[in-house]
Amino acid sequence: MADNCVGLDIGSSSIKVVQVKEGKRGVELRNFGLEPIPSQSIVDGAIMNQGAVVDAIRSLFGRLRIREKRVAIAVGGHSVIIKKISVPPMTKGELEEQIQWEAEHHVPFDPHDVQIDYQVLSEDNAQGQMDLLLVAAKNELLNDYAAVVRDAQLKPVVVDLSAFAVQNAYERNYGFDLDGSVALINVGASISTINIVLDGVTTFTREVTIGGNAYTEEIQKQMAVGYEEAEAFKVGAVSPMAGEVVPGDVDRVLSQVSDLVAGEFQRSLDFFLATTAGAELSKIILSGGSAQVSSLQRAVQAKSHMEVEVMDPFHNVTIDDTRFDMPYLRAHAPLAAVAFGLALRRPGDDL
Repeated sequence: MADNCVGLDIGSSSIKVVQVKEGKRGVELRNFGLEPIPSQSIVDGAIMNQGAVVDAIRSLFGRLRIREKRVAIAVGGHSVIIKKISVPPMTKGELEEQIQWEAEHHVPFDPHDVQIDYQVLSEDNAQGQMDLLLVAAKNELLNDYAAVVRDAQLKPVVVDLSAFAVQNAYERNYGFDLDGSVALINVGASISTINIVLDGVTTFTREVTIGGNAYTEEIQKQMAVGYEEAEAFKVGAVSPMAGEVVPGDVDRVLSQVSDLVAGEFQRSLDFFLATTAGAELSKIILSGGSAQVSSLQRAVQAKSHMEVEVMDPFHNVTIDDTRFDMPYLRAHAPLAAVAFGLALRRPGDDL
């Protein structure tokens, strides 16, 4: 059996890498690290500064001394469409022939400009049809991500979607209950993904163009500080330039932004509940860098009136505490959700 790929999460604020080994004793963590990239290097999922991204990947792999070249990456943003569709019952062969035609009716891109993939969710729904999860990604986006990986002297062998990588990470660590839907919300720097999963199957996905950068930008605006200082304030650090931060000022700004971000999330959750017959949500799971902002957890809980947890993608993973800085690992674990989900993939895996 082929070994796992290295999970490479090319995010808009940093590069995250996770390497695991799977065996009879479960999943063992072999490597984890992250490398910041300059602001605006990636905008809405599109790579704007290829050199900076390549340098960050090379630096991270060199620092972690990772020799494995095969990586799994994830894409997202406006150049990716995820849609649940229903089609008449058909064989796998018939579906392979039909899927391109179906995509032309559901995807608002030129069919010649995209790569199409799908997953069968149900072979016999209540209406006697098949439910499919249809995915379309623009060739330009896929080529750009593959190019930075190859320029970093690595080999992209699996391309996943960020929402599905988070789903894999959660399932491996916690499993899915059979008594309700779970909303997995990954709070990225500029884009947050919402994936609602019922019985281990995706039922609703949406990307919201808001994330951790909203906190940084508002701190810069209201407190008249630079980007790096605002980032430090956001994570609760002491200002590198002005000494101690007045906690009330920081908390006030964070709470304001958290209320705005939680409102955007809740609109998507309300849409799902209003348009899906018999839909219920049992809990909300946050991941990503800003998942640890305590005011965001409180705001999401207040608006949704349900349990909110922060995912630990290393919850059910064997970790040698003599090899890792455990406080660092725990502090940054929510950022590793996508990379960990990707690290579970093997060369040749389907969507």
